[in-house]
Amino acid sequence: MQDKTNSPIFITGIERSGSSIIAKIMHACGAFIGDVTSMQENIEIKKLVEENYYPKSVNCKYIGQYPLPDMSNLPIFMNWKQQVNSIVSQQGYTEGLWMYKSSKLCQTWQLWNYAYPNAKWIIVRRRTGDIIHSCLSTAYMAAFKNGSIQKAVGATNEKEGWLWWVHEHEKLFVEMIEAGLNCKVIWPERMVTGDYQQLYETLDWLGLPWKSEILIMVEPLLYKSRQKERSK
Repeated sequence: MQDKTNSPIFITGIERSGSSIIAKIMHACGAFIGDVTSMQENIEIKKLVEENYYPKSVNCKYIGQYPLPDMSNLPIFMNWKQQVNSIVSQQGYTEGLWMYKSSKLCQTWQLWNYAYPNAKWIIVRRRTGDIIHSCLSTAYMAAFKNGSIQKAVGATNEKEGWLWWVHEHEKLFVEMIEAGLNCKVIWPERMVTGDYQQLYETLDWLGLPWKSEILIMVEPLLYKSRQKERSK
């Protein structure tokens, strides 16, 4: 029998893309998620990643925004899998599928692929313009309000800074797919128009059962997005 600890579900994407709602759905369908933040990111694993892969000098608000980890010089800890498995076990995992959701997963994908080569990856996508608009209107997405950071990436304003950031993530997605990671791409915005086909296919691919109560949970979360679509 396959050891499920060796084949987790990793959910990633550009921040502000809808990965949290996908994580909520996967959890509701039976995947273990552990102790999480309001954004559905495992608290202890998040802390482990940030302590080891993000510069201590970076303003905590900018972690995952700028600078991004240097993938060409990414240290690989031989005991990473053991550390992560220990956290998940301490939080109550015993059997079945488990998952970790974080936008920072794609920023450090080489580390995670080394530790869990049998993982299934869900890459959450959203239209570039919508991501940038969301970043501009979200208080904690603050890195590119900083003029020196704008200059460092060749931008002349905050919007251009976020465009650079989106493109950097898109490069990472290409690298992940070309490296042969077992990936599936999903666009949550399709659910806004009532199209759940990608979600059904993803659950089937993961071996998780669809539960009709998911619609009751998800529909209120899509309300604002639907109002925006209708006003366009």
